[in-house]
Amino acid sequence: MKKLSFFTLFLLSFFGLFAQNNSVTDGNARFTFMTPHIVRLEYDSTGKFVDGRSFVAINRNLAYVKFEKFQQGNWMILKTADMEIRYKKGSGKFTAQNLQITYFDTPKMKIVWKPGMKNTGNLHGTFRTLDGMNGDTRVDEKSPKEFEPGLISRDGWYLIDDTNNFLFDNSDWSWVKERKNPETDWYFMGYCMNYKRALTEYTQISGKIPLPPRYAFGYWWSRYWNYSDAELRDLVKKFNQYSIPLDVLVIDMDWHLTEGVSFLKKSKIDEFGEAVGWTGYTWNKNLFPDPDHFLSWLKGKNLKTTLNLHPASGIAPYEEKYPEFAKAMNFDTVGHKNIPFEVADKKFVTNWFDIILNPLHGKGVSFWWLDWQQWPYSKKIAGLSNTWWLNYCFFTEMERKNKERPMLYHRWGGLGNHRYQIGFSGDMIISWKSLDFQTYFSSTASNVLYGYWSHDLGGHMFGNIPEDQKRIDPEMYTRWMQYGVFSPIFRTHSSKDPRLMKEVWNFTGDYFDALQSAIRLRYDLAPYIYTMARKAYDTGVSLCRPMYYDYPDKEEAYTFKTEYMFGDDLLIMPVTAPAVNSISTVKVWLPEGTDWYEWSTGTLLKGGQTVERHFLLNEYPVYVKAGAILPMNKEVKNLQQNYTDLILKVFAAGNYTSKLYEDAGDNNDYQKSAYTFTTIQSVKEADGTYRLTVLPREGSFPEMIQKRNLEIQLYGSVIPSSVFVNGVKLDFSSENKENTWGYSGSHLTVQIRANNMDCSQKTEIMVKFPPQSSDVNGIIGKMNRLKKVVSLVKNNWFDGSPIPEMLSATNQLDVRINYQPADFDKLVGDFNRNYPQVGNTINKTHIDKNIVSACKLFLEQ
Repeated sequence: MKKLSFFTLFLLSFFGLFAQNNSVTDGNARFTFMTPHIVRLEYDSTGKFVDGRSFVAINRNLAYVKFEKFQQGNWMILKTADMEIRYKKGSGKFTAQNLQITYFDTPKMKIVWKPGMKNTGNLHGTFRTLDGMNGDTRVDEKSPKEFEPGLISRDGWYLIDDTNNFLFDNSDWSWVKERKNPETDWYFMGYCMNYKRALTEYTQISGKIPLPPRYAFGYWWSRYWNYSDAELRDLVKKFNQYSIPLDVLVIDMDWHLTEGVSFLKKSKIDEFGEAVGWTGYTWNKNLFPDPDHFLSWLKGKNLKTTLNLHPASGIAPYEEKYPEFAKAMNFDTVGHKNIPFEVADKKFVTNWFDIILNPLHGKGVSFWWLDWQQWPYSKKIAGLSNTWWLNYCFFTEMERKNKERPMLYHRWGGLGNHRYQIGFSGDMIISWKSLDFQTYFSSTASNVLYGYWSHDLGGHMFGNIPEDQKRIDPEMYTRWMQYGVFSPIFRTHSSKDPRLMKEVWNFTGDYFDALQSAIRLRYDLAPYIYTMARKAYDTGVSLCRPMYYDYPDKEEAYTFKTEYMFGDDLLIMPVTAPAVNSISTVKVWLPEGTDWYEWSTGTLLKGGQTVERHFLLNEYPVYVKAGAILPMNKEVKNLQQNYTDLILKVFAAGNYTSKLYEDAGDNNDYQKSAYTFTTIQSVKEADGTYRLTVLPREGSFPEMIQKRNLEIQLYGSVIPSSVFVNGVKLDFSSENKENTWGYSGSHLTVQIRANNMDCSQKTEIMVKFPPQSSDVNGIIGKMNRLKKVVSLVKNNWFDGSPIPEMLSATNQLDVRINYQPADFDKLVGDFNRNYPQVGNTINKTHIDKNIVSACKLFLEQ
């Protein structure tokens, strides 16, 4: 064999081509630097170390990590730029006496770790299900449910014990393999307060968070109901009738034969101890006379479909595929017994997919809703979590055999399950406490990278309350749906209860308007959400993340538990308590380092303070980083394509950089560089001139859009004096003509229309403002409150005379601006002078004093 030169060996080690260069062995102990801040610690008394993939660590051979090795007396020392490992040579199994790790990547914090130390500052991960919980506690228990530990801790370190975890074999479809006589296999993660980096480095050993298909971020309609083909067609028709976008239709277990499942009488029990009828794979032809035709119709409506599965009872004799399945399994059909379910049996699972599930997928089932609630562990392999392994099987089966992007919809199974999204959180009690807990539960799950929990928005079932109180509280449901806009997956669901009718058209007045607006906002935000989902894939930092990721040294980041970041630019403080006198009050912490723009009210607030804020039903506590540029959709019906119309919504115009991510939406090519990023930059100059530049798109994918209609919206802005696109001055138009600019009085928004822009070319926007401008801070919220007040006055005005003229005139600021934009400063000045007098003006009328008090309350908050 030809001897390699020193230079060649150096290059090979530098690029990590020799994995052992990251490893040091001392007797029966092995130390491997997986990343600069994660080290693997192994001990095996036989000296046989495991190099195969485990459920947690699927990547063993990573890039070279520079480290030093030297000896001090009997101690072997391994040192990187941020970490020092001391091990007493030849001293055997790891103990607090022979192993110590010092971590010091920040001057503010130094960590000294030894085996056996407790991780007392752990910030939690997640747990399997919210079934039966009312808030943080199950209804049949007294103490709050305990979280599994997360990877992130205020201690600045975490130890993953992978010793007894299962391995993957090397077959074509990698299958579970048990370890033989494991002794010690740990992964020490050091990070101090650099939580984001810790998550990113964890993905290097445990795999990325997959990017769900784009349609997954749209609206999922789900209800446990005995739907028929005709009823679902009528449901979809009403979604269209009320202009409510929809992407996913979830069909619960009644799609298949259920053998008389009942909640009112005792169910028949099968040989596995399970209620008969919950497992099924044969369409109920009484409800769906022609399933193939039905699925084809859904596809024609651009709807994705998922069907519910409860697989615990195996394959029953009445199933259409029973004879074929029994033959494939060599199962004796004498006695007509069910073919037992066993997820660790590769032959069973392969036949399950090939004979039963994949043919249904081929007919139009987009993905599966898996609902395993039975025995926790495999009956074939001790300790193997059925939930964990089911998630793996379903996701990787789609990954291996389908062109579509894989996705399933199930429950959390443990570390490593972040690779198989999406989570179904289960059947939670309808209550304000449950809404409050869900907000914390969702963001905290990012500490184990489980970033796509899907909740039953509005709650699943009534709790132990009097029968006459078992009805939907429209305020609670509206607030839950508004939270859902800023949650990972936007899905409604409920128990089979005729009192739980969550269709938007079953609500009226302000509730209908707020619900419809919430759904529309979710679709408007989809480009931003999808961009942040790509960032989760790239970095391991989830869409919904706790405040301490960005502000780890601020105590408020830990104490404001329900407050969270939704992507990089949006701070959310959910409303989780009923309003008082129609006003919801929240305390929100606004971190320093930026100003924050309160979207609902158009109010710019300073960072570095905790404030008490007040909201009407059609308002929500969303805070945008000042200067942020959000890519948004414009009136779309679904998310199953890229659209030529794109809004760039700017909040408190300033210096900022944003990105827009795009890909084909429903294949795996995003992992192979088939995607694009578009960078958007903005600058505010000393004279107030605002410049926004859309840089040429980078990257490519098949059928990407070549030209785009841009609408730049400067939200909560004064009217500019002139607008230029690529150096050409635009005309003002109130009729939304192409390549013009206009102004909307309802949200004080400048609208700049740059049509037919080439995505491969730079687009430059320049906006000039008058030297002296009116103060519009907070006026959007004041206009909203005034409309509420005027409506209240008119509905309690028992006189033939008109309401006070000042009240009517002030209430129409938006309309007056639309009609008379040249008078903007005068109109805004009049509004600012008149608004403080509105309460006194109403007080001087004959109207009931209780109504006057209510009006003043709206105006003063």
